[in-house]
Amino acid sequence: MSGEGVVPSEGPAQRATAYRPGYELVAERLLTYIAQQDLLPGDRLPTEQGLAEILGATRNVTREAIKVLAAIGRLSVRRGAGIFVAAPPGTPHDDRLAHFQPTSMEHVMMLIDYRHLIESDTARKAATLATPIEVRAIGESAERSLAAGQAGDVRDFAATDEQFHDAVGIAAHNVFLRSSITTIRRLMSQTDILLFHGDVPGSLEAAGHQHVAVAEAVASGDAERAAELMQAHIDTTRHQVERRIRDRIFNLPAQSAAPRRARGPAAGPQEQPPEVSAS
Repeated sequence: MSGEGVVPSEGPAQRATAYRPGYELVAERLLTYIAQQDLLPGDRLPTEQGLAEILGATRNVTREAIKVLAAIGRLSVRRGAGIFVAAPPGTPHDDRLAHFQPTSMEHVMMLIDYRHLIESDTARKAATLATPIEVRAIGESAERSLAAGQAGDVRDFAATDEQFHDAVGIAAHNVFLRSSITTIRRLMSQTDILLFHGDVPGSLEAAGHQHVAVAEAVASGDAERAAELMQAHIDTTRHQVERRIRDRIFNLPAQSAAPRRARGPAAGPQEQPPEVSAS
């Protein structure tokens, strides 16, 4: 869901996850290793066994971590050639983006700050420049996201949410703004997968209502109102992510929280990574 602006809710969704599977810990350490070694897209990594030794994990868990990172586009595994660092999918080639840490609160907050600036200005421009067809596309995608939220359909909401933000980007008539939004959302999806496992700790319906409010401001041509509403939408994301990361940090068992070798139950080969898409 790309860290979407879901309003925090009470109940089971607000529980902190007190356990992190071994492949997740090893994936996090592998990204840290890549950054510490200043490896860039195209650089070759040690073998699977070599990485297991470097990261202090079993080979099975290291293999699962590599699969997850390959699925989200951070690694490229070439049969007969080896394991390579890959550029984040759908992003301009930038060495600094190659070291984005999706489980680092500092990195995620910087990304949300950037999103706050980019998407609010995109909504402002959309309210000024959108054609009637583009206004309709924004409104229809917002309504579909609300319907999906009311139905509690996470998969459908994720699809319509992406359609909504892309429609706003198109209506801004600025290819760089639209590209930036795509980059932000794809990087945030890595945090969703690695840290939150796609969990939704809030109200999809409330997020859908926020989409509809932005769409109405764009339709009315109220540029400042559209920007303010989009800022509020992104602020909701900020609060949600901050709470989830802090919950995880302060509720982890000592053996999982410590940045040490991934051994013991958390590194057991029985753990399986979540299903993720490479797209």
